[in-house]
Amino acid sequence: MLNNVGTIDRLLRLIAAAVLLYLGLQTHAGSALGIGLAVVGGIALLTGLIGSCALYGLLGINTRKSNQSLS
Repeated sequence: MLNNVGTIDRLLRLIAAAVLLYLGLQTHAGSALGIGLAVVGGIALLTGLIGSCALYGLLGINTRKSNQSLS
């Protein structure tokens, strides 16, 4: 899988994931909105952790500099 998510992008995704997961699981738990927020938060968490985004790949977007480390 191509790593196409840069460091700042990953950090922002992880912060957004924390907020979305909190809202989805605590504030709106059990509702359709809560489930939607949790799913989007989970996707943001996953892409932030692995550094790869399928949508970026489809759109040809790469925010990772060629000399950035993968960790």
